[in-house]
Amino acid sequence: MSLYRSISGAGPDVALLHGWGLHGGVFASLATALASTHRVHVLDLPGHGYSPWSKSAGDLEGWARLTAAHLPARCAVIGWSLGGLVAHRVASLFPERVSHLILMGTAAVGTKCRDFTQAADPSLLAGLGARLQRDWRATILEFFNIAVRGDENPLDALRVLRQQIDSHGAPNRAALAVGLELLRTTDLRVSSTRVRMPTLLIGGEYDRLSPAQGVGALAERIAGAQLHIVPAAAHAPFLSQPAAVASLIQECLTA
Repeated sequence: MSLYRSISGAGPDVALLHGWGLHGGVFASLATALASTHRVHVLDLPGHGYSPWSKSAGDLEGWARLTAAHLPARCAVIGWSLGGLVAHRVASLFPERVSHLILMGTAAVGTKCRDFTQAADPSLLAGLGARLQRDWRATILEFFNIAVRGDENPLDALRVLRQQIDSHGAPNRAALAVGLELLRTTDLRVSSTRVRMPTLLIGGEYDRLSPAQGVGALAERIAGAQLHIVPAAAHAPFLSQPAAVASLIQECLTA
């Protein structure tokens, strides 16, 4: 199976992994900024955008292995939201292939549980899975509305998200269902001990899907990780505050 990938720029390799229900086109602005100094690989994850779905992507390891097969031999990996979960698993499975790891909107645990309360409220995602089969587009738009809630510039981020929703084609329903379950249930606490490369975590101060406290808890579990919480931002700070986030990423990649 082949995943869709676009490549731009020249220099050290960087890969960008997008969030749930979207495709690599959501990174247009960030990819352009990074391409001034790097060779940027923007992937469509399995079942999203131009990439086909595969039953081997039934769990996070499957997503990570499929994604890793389409990355350069060694590169920096930047993941947002669902893409952050995939990037983290790539880094824990293949640490020798990841020069830097940058996670945006990625918390230690998907939703609150008995031993971890710094995660998203389960009610935010409750019912989305059932509604996917009836109206996938409306369900994704509902998710986007949650993602921008609390942002200083919510309409800017929401406009980009809505424009990109199916501009690479409609996402696969099975991919959406599996991806939503990964967002809800994934726990990165144990596997984080295997992440050893330079790592930056970027969170939004008002992110409800990956709360800043949960992002901070993940940073604490990765040796030497840096943490930056973007003020007045929600789940997609690279859209609402693109210059600030691009600067943070460039600084990490060139340190």
